[in-house]
Amino acid sequence: MAGELATYRRKRDFTRTPEPAGELAPEGQRRFVVQRHRARRLHYDFRLEIDGVLVSWAVPKGPTLDPSVRRLAVHVEDHPVEYLHFEGVIPAGEYGGGDVIVWDTGTWEPGKGDPSRALRKGDLHVDLYGEKLRGRFVLVRRDEKGPGHEDEWMLLHKRDEFAADGWDPEEHPRSVLTGRTNDEVAADPDREWRSDAPAAEAEVSLLTGSGDQLPDEAIDALEQLPAKGGTWEVFGRRLKVSNLDKVLFPGRDDEEPVTKRELLAYAARIAPVALPYLEGRPLNMHRYPEGADWPGFWHKERPGHAPAWLECWENPEAEDDETQAYVVVDEPAALVWVANFGALEWHPWTSRKDAMHEPTYALVDLDPGSETSWDDLLVLARLHRTALDHLGVVGRPKVTGRRGIQVWIPIRPGYTFAETRAWVEQLSRTVGKVVPELVSWKWEVKARKGLARLDYTQNAVNKTLVAPYSPRPAAGAPVSVPIAWHELDDPALRPDRWTVRTVLDRLALVGDPFRSLLGVEQELPDL
Repeated sequence: MAGELATYRRKRDFTRTPEPAGELAPEGQRRFVVQRHRARRLHYDFRLEIDGVLVSWAVPKGPTLDPSVRRLAVHVEDHPVEYLHFEGVIPAGEYGGGDVIVWDTGTWEPGKGDPSRALRKGDLHVDLYGEKLRGRFVLVRRDEKGPGHEDEWMLLHKRDEFAADGWDPEEHPRSVLTGRTNDEVAADPDREWRSDAPAAEAEVSLLTGSGDQLPDEAIDALEQLPAKGGTWEVFGRRLKVSNLDKVLFPGRDDEEPVTKRELLAYAARIAPVALPYLEGRPLNMHRYPEGADWPGFWHKERPGHAPAWLECWENPEAEDDETQAYVVVDEPAALVWVANFGALEWHPWTSRKDAMHEPTYALVDLDPGSETSWDDLLVLARLHRTALDHLGVVGRPKVTGRRGIQVWIPIRPGYTFAETRAWVEQLSRTVGKVVPELVSWKWEVKARKGLARLDYTQNAVNKTLVAPYSPRPAAGAPVSVPIAWHELDDPALRPDRWTVRTVLDRLALVGDPFRSLLGVEQELPDL
C-alpha cells in the first residue's frame, strides 16, 4: 500500500490561494499577471512570463479593453516568477512598499513572432486569456525617454471580439484569486513580500497556520490498517473504518480501480479545502455502499449509530414522512465519516441551517442534452461568463465531474429562493436567446430533443448541486472541480478531467478558485 496513497502526501496548505514557487505553467503555457498595487501612488503592474522572469510594466491608469484608449506603460525591472501570484503587503520603507492584489491572471500567447525579439524591437503583440483581460494587446515602445528617463511604452487593446468601449479597470476592483479589494487586503493581509530577500525566501506567511492540516502520519496509519479495517485516528477523532480494500470505483483506461482506503485518504486530504462549502449546511448523501458499479440511493437521515460528535440538524418544518435530522459536516473528520458511510457524492444545501429559506448562492446549472457536444456546453458557459462580467457580478464555474458545468454566484443575506430562481431564470433565458439552437426550455427529457437545459430550478430549498471537490460515481473516481473562468478556453479541459488521484496535484499548482467566493456578499442587479 505504500505507493497507492503516495499522491496524498502533500505538505502544502491547500486552503490557501496559489503559492508561486517558480514552477512552469501547465503544458508549457506562458503566464501573465496584473497586480493592482498601491505604493506611493496607485498603479497596475502588468507582467508577462518571458524566458523565466516576469517582464514588467507599471501602468498608472490600468489596462483597458477599450480600443480607443492608449495607456502609458513604464517598463520596469524584471521580477522573479515567484512573485507571480503574490497578494498581500510589502513593508513600508522597502521597494514597492504598499498593498497588492492579483487583479487578473491567466495565460498568454505571442500575437506574432518571437516575443523576446519583439521585446527588444519594442513592438510586442500578445493574446491574453485572463479573467478580466482577453484578446489582443499591443505594447509599443515610445521613441523618446520620459521625464525621468523612464523606458516608456504605450499599451493598447486591438478592436477584436473582446474589445469593450468605455471599459474601466477601476469598475472591476476585486482580486481574481480571493475576491478581496486592496482595502481588505491591507486591513487583514495573510502574506508579506520582503523586497530585500532572495526570491525563494521573499514571501512570508502571516497566518498562524491551519490546525486542520492532516499530518502524513495519519495516512501512514491508514495504510497500515488491515483490509477488514479498524480504528483510524484522524483530525482528533477515532473512526471505525471497514472493508478498506473494497473496490468502490472501477479503473479508468488502464488505471487500477479505486478502493475505499484510497477514498478515505482523499476525503481526509480534501476535507480542509471542502469544509467552507459544507459547514453549517444540511447534507444530502448519495450512497453507493457496494461501489459505483451498483445502483446508489439518497440518504438524508443521520443514522442512529452515528458518533455523538457528528453534528446534527433537526429540520423544524419536516413532515412525519420527511427527513427529520441531517448530518452537518462542521469539521474535517465528519467528511471522512461520510465517505466511510459509503457516500460517494456530497450534496450540501444552498442555504444554511440557521436560515434555511435564505440561499447563500444563486446557482446556474448547465445541463447538457444527449445531442449537446462539449464545445456547445463551453459556448453556453462562456456566454454566462460574458453576462456576469457585463453585470459586474462575481461568480465562478465548476466542472461537475460528469458532463456538465455549474456557475456559483455568492449573494448577500436576505434573498429568498424565489428571488434567486427568478434572477437566474432571467439571466439564462437572456443567454439562451443568443444561441437558441443549443437550448430547450422543455422540462421533459424527450421533449428537449437532445438540447441543453439551463436549469434554474435548482434554486429551491433542499434542492442541491454536487459539492466542490466531491467525487462522482464513475470509473476513475472523477471529481467536481472549481475552475477559473479563463480555463474554459483550455483545450485540455473536460468535465471529468480530474480524479481523486489528480486533483490534489492541481490544488498544489493553482489553489482553490472558489476561495474568491468566500465572504462575498453581493446584490443581484436588475436585468
